[in-house]
Amino acid sequence: MRKWWSAAGTVAWVAVGTAAGGLGAWQLASADGGGAAHSRPLDEGAVRRALAGEGTADATPSSPTPPSPTPPSPTPSSPTPSGPTPSSPRPSGPTPSDPRPSGPGPSRSMAPERSTVRFTGGTATVECRPGGTVYLVSWSPADGYHFDEDVVRGPGRAARLEAEPSDDADDGDGAEDADDLTYDITCPDGRPRAHRAPDD
Repeated sequence: MRKWWSAAGTVAWVAVGTAAGGLGAWQLASADGGGAAHSRPLDEGAVRRALAGEGTADATPSSPTPPSPTPPSPTPSSPTPSGPTPSSPRPSGPTPSDPRPSGPGPSRSMAPERSTVRFTGGTATVECRPGGTVYLVSWSPADGYHFDEDVVRGPGRAARLEAEPSDDADDGDGAEDADDLTYDITCPDGRPRAHRAPDD
């Protein structure tokens, strides 16, 4: 009876060891993908083929890097004409100038010349004009005289003025008793002359 229990215990321990060994082998196979169960030593030819395969894999070119995009070319501007720029048409003939009189312009030499003539009753400034005419510009009485308001200035053949003694003139020469002096002024030769007019 005791031998039977001993044999049964041995069998049990063997079964337990076998199960444990199988479990360990299964775990090892699961860990390395089953490669350990099927691994076997490589011969020299297999080693060379494996090395050649690795070299080919290393020599395989990687995928080419795509080239960077080329920037777009600038938009062409409107073409500039190469020829000369056309200018506005101009008349081929001479440019007309402002019309001007062909004759000589008036000069100061043609203006009437003024001269001063002196006489007993005073002085007078006159213009001798073309054609022998005379124009009385101004007059000034001498001391003790005054001019009458009836002055003929012209222009004409003669200018006339009358010098009268002043009422309060008393210079000791008897001017207050003198007669009125009437003068005609003419320009017979382009120069003024004063002469006594005849009494009426």
